[in-house]
Amino acid sequence: MENEFNNAAPTHATTGLTHFDESGRPQMVDVSDKADSRREAVAQAVVVMEENTRVQIEQRTVHKGDVLAIAELAGIMGAKRTSELIPLCHPVPLTKVNVVCTWDRGNDSQNPPGQASLIITASVLTTYRTGVEMEALTACSTAALTVYDMCKAVDRGMAIQDIRLLYKAGGKSGTFDRR
Repeated sequence: MENEFNNAAPTHATTGLTHFDESGRPQMVDVSDKADSRREAVAQAVVVMEENTRVQIEQRTVHKGDVLAIAELAGIMGAKRTSELIPLCHPVPLTKVNVVCTWDRGNDSQNPPGQASLIITASVLTTYRTGVEMEALTACSTAALTVYDMCKAVDRGMAIQDIRLLYKAGGKSGTFDRR
């Protein structure tokens, strides 16, 4: 009896998806023929929380420690471990990872009364055969989860939102910029 998955599986030719072989099975893309080039990606995440939580973070009175410093470090560590977390990502030799947490100091209409937004931005660089978008996104996600973990005792209602790629440059697909 034939496997229904194989009968119904779309092929690379019909989907354009590079992480599937001609029979529809997952594969890591072969980048061995690509030349090394400078690759860059910037991603962002937002953590929405109670204003009181922001105050505790800024005053460094959260029981678990300096939330922003630890979140930024966790983001860097997350970027470095991306290929261990995302199954088909290549291990990429990162040349720079920067994670910065800043408060959204925009007008009050951006946050409901009593709420604050922490903006987490990750920038990742390499000179390699494949891009670093996933590393930047993983850095933001890891940093945001760290903020949640460190502050959940005071604010279980925090929300991690809008994780997205802002910028990418290098490689065959060129530049993407939503900044």
